[in-house]
Amino acid sequence: MANERKRPDPCSFIIFGATGDLTHRLVIPALYNLAASDLLPEKFCVVGIARKGMSSNQLTESLKKGLHKFATRPVDEAVAERLFSCVTAIEADPSDPASFDAMNERLDKLEKARETGGNRLFYLATPPSAFLPISRELGRTGMLKENGAWRRLVVEKPFGTDLASARALNAALLKLMDEHQIYRIDHYLGKETVQNILVLRFANGMFEPIWNRNHIDHIQITVDEKLGVGHRGSFYDATGALRDMVPNHLFQLLSLVTMEPPARFDAQAVRSEKAEVLQAIQVQSEQDALYNSVRGQYRAGRIGDTEIEDYLKTPDVKPDSTTETYAALKLTIDNWRWAGVPFYLRTGKALTIKRTEIAIKFKQAPFAMFRNTPVDRLSQNYLVISTEPTEGIELQFNTKVPGPTINIDGVEMKFRYKDYFKAEPSTGYETLIYDCMIGDNILFQRADSVEAGWQAVQPFLDAWKNAGGRDLQSYKAGSSEGPEAANALLTRDGRSWRKLG
Repeated sequence: MANERKRPDPCSFIIFGATGDLTHRLVIPALYNLAASDLLPEKFCVVGIARKGMSSNQLTESLKKGLHKFATRPVDEAVAERLFSCVTAIEADPSDPASFDAMNERLDKLEKARETGGNRLFYLATPPSAFLPISRELGRTGMLKENGAWRRLVVEKPFGTDLASARALNAALLKLMDEHQIYRIDHYLGKETVQNILVLRFANGMFEPIWNRNHIDHIQITVDEKLGVGHRGSFYDATGALRDMVPNHLFQLLSLVTMEPPARFDAQAVRSEKAEVLQAIQVQSEQDALYNSVRGQYRAGRIGDTEIEDYLKTPDVKPDSTTETYAALKLTIDNWRWAGVPFYLRTGKALTIKRTEIAIKFKQAPFAMFRNTPVDRLSQNYLVISTEPTEGIELQFNTKVPGPTINIDGVEMKFRYKDYFKAEPSTGYETLIYDCMIGDNILFQRADSVEAGWQAVQPFLDAWKNAGGRDLQSYKAGSSEGPEAANALLTRDGRSWRKLG
């Protein structure tokens, strides 16, 4: 983030779930990093909606401890003090409507004292079950109305649990406010490399002409995690890898890689193209969804020095659970650019390494001119965009081995952000929170994109539910690629997963 970026308007940053893990681990460290970069408003306050009996001092001390534990860079105490000097705790519970009326009155007084101009950013760092009750109370009390001041609502994932619930949530929120006020946040889109996909494609004349079915054989998107379910057994057993990762994280990556060039680089144009390509994902029958997917659960194993217990022995997980901790899908996009190009998506927990990458496999070059040389095979041509563990871009291509005969070998050219740019470590939320405050929703999902994603995923949800435990694979925690059956999605097409290293 460059310091020449403009400061946002004065505003109140109001966090529901202020005492929760998300606030301590990501939101407050991101606000601190923005403060350290001089990118918070001059007139600013942080309001934590806290449980009954918590004072502003108690909340401030709790947030300070969280910052020192989760900060991505050394904490400058002067910067931290400026940030925490504007923290206020307010009690409010959607089951007690009067508390929201009182909260509105407190905010009015606080805004006059802090001179924030009535601009309010409501951040719902809460379980999904609280999204609608909180939003309805904000609407009832008039706190979402924009009368000369802006009002914005940030909603964390998961946004719905299936197509029907996503549609219902969108419809309910859009009765309370306009689409431009809703910021459906996904921290994956705060990654520099993810944002760079648009620049890579549309600011370089060498890539876009070959970014289509004529030159690309297939695309793989991988989001692997080292962590097991841990203490989130109750949530995860009701959610699973497909719901947790595919309609949001993986589909956001998919849409950026496959969207058509927008007419201009603004939120409306970019989000329209992203929605259009997600709507073009072929909606499969349940039978096809079973054939084009693999799901698995991890069993006990070891990752490094850590023993990972069997998923079915995780606290709050049903002993006969069929919830998947790994999912792999084969999808197609029904449009002119991508007709006939398969997209392979995979995500899983308790794997060897934490890895997020998009691997674009280009078609093989003709062999004819090399038939009388000792060349046995050509290395595969990949363009690999990585966001974890290292943000960067890698290009794999063939070159001649030095010597008097024609021998060909595959080589790699690697670009790493940390090698070229002196950027401070971040949480991934800084850009997103800053964009919320300046009103730029280019990196946030629109209602139609959310619903298009769930529409593509719904057949897999239905097929797996109806299949019960049938075809549910297992894999050892600490394995490199999940269940062996996932390889069949590609090998039957004459392809293979790219080895992760």
